[in-house]
Amino acid sequence: MTDLHLARHVTGGDPVLLLLHGLGATGEVWHGLLERNWPAEVIAPDLPGHGRSPRLPAYTFDSMAASVATLLEPGRKVVVLGHSLGGVLALTLAGGAYGVDVTAACGVGIKLRWSAAELAKAAELAARPERLFATRAEAVDRWLKVSGLAGLVPADSRRVDAGVQEVSGVAEGWRVRVDPRAFGVGAPDVPALLAAAKGETILTAGQHDPMSPRDVLLEVAPDATVLPGVGHNAHVENPLSLWPILDRLLASATAHLGR
Repeated sequence: MTDLHLARHVTGGDPVLLLLHGLGATGEVWHGLLERNWPAEVIAPDLPGHGRSPRLPAYTFDSMAASVATLLEPGRKVVVLGHSLGGVLALTLAGGAYGVDVTAACGVGIKLRWSAAELAKAAELAARPERLFATRAEAVDRWLKVSGLAGLVPADSRRVDAGVQEVSGVAEGWRVRVDPRAFGVGAPDVPALLAAAKGETILTAGQHDPMSPRDVLLEVAPDATVLPGVGHNAHVENPLSLWPILDRLLASATAHLGR
C-alpha cells in the first residue's frame, strides 16, 4: 500500500470511487461532490508531491499513476473521476497497466492542447526554488492561485489547511505544499489514452473552461459532455453539474459488476 495521504469517506464495497484532484490542489476539493451519495467506498488522496502526501523522485504521468494504483487492493472494481492532471491519471489508470480494474473513468477539464510556450513556462515553474513566505496569509494566497482556486475557496476555509505548512528550524515561515517539480509533468497524449482504456471513458469540461475549450474537447472526443455554466473547476464551482456524470459512471460500473 502507498503512503499517500488518503481520505476514506466511505469504507467497504465496490465499485470504489477514486477521486483525483488537479495540479496544485489536494483531495479536499471534492468536499462538495461528496454530498452526492455513492453506494460504496469513496477515496480521495492527495496526489504525490501535493498537500500531505510525500514527493516523488520525478514526476511523470506514469510515476504518479503507479503511486496512486498502490492505494487499491488487487481485485477491486474501481471508477475514477479526475480533474485536470487527475483526469489524465484517471485515463492512464484505465489502460490497465497498473493492475487496477477500472470499469469506468472520467477526465474533467483536461488541457488537451499545449503550445511550445506553455510547455516552456511549465518547465520554468518546475525549476524554480521553493519560496518561503513570512505569513500564513501570504502562503494561502499563493496556494489558492497555484491550485486555480482563487475566488472559489475562501482563504479561511478548512479546505485550505492542507495546502500550506509552517516551517521551523534554520529558516522559518510558511510554504505552499506543492512540489514545484510536478509542474514539469508535460503534455498528455489523450487520444492514445482513450484508445488504450479498457472500460468506458468520458471526457467533460465546463462551458467556460479556458483549459479545455468546447471545440477542442469535441474534436478530441466527439461524444464528450460540456457542463453548462461552469469553468475549469466544475467540481468546486457547482458539484451538482457532475452528478449526471457520476450516475453514468455508476451505471457502467454496475453493469460490469453484473457480468
